[in-house]
Amino acid sequence: MAGMTTRTWFITGVSSGFGRQMAEQLLARGDRVAATVRLKGSADDLRARYGDRFWLDDLDVTDLPRVREVVDAAFGRFGRVDVVIANAGYGLFGAAEECTDEQVQHQIATNLLGSIQTFRAALPYLREQGGGRLIQLSSVGGLTAAAGASLYNASKWGVEGFMEALAKEVAPFGIGATLVEAHGAPTEFGRGNLQVAEPLAAYDGTPASFIRNIKNGSVPLAGDPAKIAARIIGSAEQDPAPMRLVLGKDAYEGSAAALRDRLAQVESQKTTAGETDRDS
Repeated sequence: MAGMTTRTWFITGVSSGFGRQMAEQLLARGDRVAATVRLKGSADDLRARYGDRFWLDDLDVTDLPRVREVVDAAFGRFGRVDVVIANAGYGLFGAAEECTDEQVQHQIATNLLGSIQTFRAALPYLREQGGGRLIQLSSVGGLTAAAGASLYNASKWGVEGFMEALAKEVAPFGIGATLVEAHGAPTEFGRGNLQVAEPLAAYDGTPASFIRNIKNGSVPLAGDPAKIAARIIGSAEQDPAPMRLVLGKDAYEGSAAALRDRLAQVESQKTTAGETDRDS
């Protein structure tokens, strides 16, 4: 996908955050965007400004049959979509014990199952048209783990495994796949589009309680949303597609440290791992 050309993009969750930033930048440069919002009317201003170049539909990605319907409609509207971005998602924070069953189910349904279904619905079209690009908004939380973020980590670690395997499945069809490992940024995700579980006194003063400060805004977020959106857009020009796009110094440092620690855990068992093999 070398060279700057006019393209058509499908993006879930453009009412705010990185999704909104990407849609605005793409439309401003002349591309076409098919997009979804969970809150009806939250992107009508873009439709009014950009007319036929911006196609919009309402979608809650936890409704898996509806995801397929909307993807079908988007391809039907534009005929070809070059880049599919699974951006819709939110953060559920709090110790695992503090989260309700409903919160757990909704977090996984949104961040993991919604993304899986978005790409599954798009793949027949991308194969038929001879290629395309899949971009998944993951997080530094897809490579690291933090007390108080166990359910959010679960959703992002799940999508990481899915995308790594999917990239191998679709490469023969000229389809590239990228995971975006972005750090925190002052978007609606960082300041409003998140949930913090009802705290239990037992976790006061423990590592899991730190996450409660996110809701009141006392956790600094260093990322620049516009710069992050621009880098994500630019990644579609890279050939081959980067498997991971790490955005932010803290994202790099945190991910690298976590990966080194995991590797050390595995390598320390090099001499004992084979003890469970069958005798030859």
